Amino acid sequence: MEKTARNKGAGILCHISSLPGKYGIGTLGREAYRFVDSLVKCGAKYWQILPLQQTGYGDSPYQSVCCLSGNPYFIDPEDLRAQGLIDADELKGAERAAGDVDFAELYESRYALFRKAYARFNIKNADFLKFVDGGEFDDYALFMSLKSRYGGTFTSFPDAYKYREHLAISEFRNAVYRTEYCFWLFLQYEFRRQWSRLKEYANDRGIKIIGDIPLYVASDSSDLWARPELFQLDEGLKPTKVAGVPPDYFSRKGQLWGNPLYNWNVMRAENYDWWINRIKKASEMYDVVRIDHFRGLDRYYAIPAGALNAVTGEWEKGPGMELFDAIKSRLGDVDLIAEDLGILDDGVLKLREESGLPGMKILMFAFDGNEQNEYLPANICENSVTYTGTHDNDTALGFLYKMTDAQFREFKAQLRKVLRGQKLYLPVVTREDAVQALVLSALNTPSYLTVIPIQDVLGLDNRARMNTPSIACDNWRFRLKKAPDRRSMAILKKMIASGGRA
Repeated sequence: MEKTARNKGAGILCHISSLPGKYGIGTLGREAYRFVDSLVKCGAKYWQILPLQQTGYGDSPYQSVCCLSGNPYFIDPEDLRAQGLIDADELKGAERAAGDVDFAELYESRYALFRKAYARFNIKNADFLKFVDGGEFDDYALFMSLKSRYGGTFTSFPDAYKYREHLAISEFRNAVYRTEYCFWLFLQYEFRRQWSRLKEYANDRGIKIIGDIPLYVASDSSDLWARPELFQLDEGLKPTKVAGVPPDYFSRKGQLWGNPLYNWNVMRAENYDWWINRIKKASEMYDVVRIDHFRGLDRYYAIPAGALNAVTGEWEKGPGMELFDAIKSRLGDVDLIAEDLGILDDGVLKLREESGLPGMKILMFAFDGNEQNEYLPANICENSVTYTGTHDNDTALGFLYKMTDAQFREFKAQLRKVLRGQKLYLPVVTREDAVQALVLSALNTPSYLTVIPIQDVLGLDNRARMNTPSIACDNWRFRLKKAPDRRSMAILKKMIASGGRA
């Protein structure tokens, strides 16, 4: 797929959950609009977020109960109050102190608030009935209704529901239509309404949204429950092999994600309809779609179910260019980004080249003394997206503070050399100086797009880290205590302009 030349742009990576506010987690409310305004003022053209999906056990946006869903936690309580669905006291009761997200507390309190809102919602509303009749979230609403009744994972549902016997499912839907089924649809309806309004606000001001779709779905999800034949499962609908990556930079024992793997033969026989629909929906939700773990579409790492780590997996063949040809044929040009980090071989490099997708360049990985390092600005091509780091890395300041003084001296020497090569002049003495220098360097690479995590814009340390791969606890909780300060955004504005990205 050929890519035409694009105007250079800059963006900020900040997930909705990380926005500040009064309600325990970032929402689609006033702070989101305020963030859009701050992007406009500093000359940024993109806002990158993590997957918007409703999270399941573990609270990871990369493990969802439904890959097309929106996270109900992001619903703005103030909007519910404006509609008369909750009262002033209930809105006040939803307020929480500033600080990291407490998902356990949120689970207990926020859904209780949503139940109250739903009790006052008119499910005969014409717009809502149209949303219900569209059927997009039928499987999701059934799945969540069954989980509300039976708990556990879907493999523990009574067999008639586990294996989706038509009559049993139809009778169950009718039995819980008002109490559960429409409640879960109400949450998706409210999320979509609020998200569409926010996205329109951003687009009207010249801001494009970069969304993120995980390559895989969760094992306990409506996606797998609705179409088990599309996955590598046994007769009990449990995965026979699961996803992950082998030992690498992030982990000596690899990463054992545990997601079920696709049955690509069945996908191919259906002309990749499931995947094409997923890309279509994502391109409607976002302006640009980042495909997480892109390399798994060339070859994917298959780990035997029940393995304790990712050491014993094997590489198996994915759909490759055939999938992208099908996407192009059915959807035309879709603006995609390939998350091509990790172990790359000739196959995935060829797939990235043939598909024309821009890959990712992480400046934090550039300073190993190797002049051929692909992340050095001198080696970066235009068809790429440069980052200082991603949500899976430490913050730039956290990364630098892990260095010994001797290591930092060597790092500074290499960084200064890079800056000189870019004809940039910024004093680099302290680790805080080095963070700003990394941001400036990233914004002056040849990449058509540079995205800076909000943590690096603000120079935050590792307490602001979003995720540590292969560590199961205390992830995804980072939240800004207040809106980005004017000084930091003013500095970023000058840096964006210096890179010709305003």
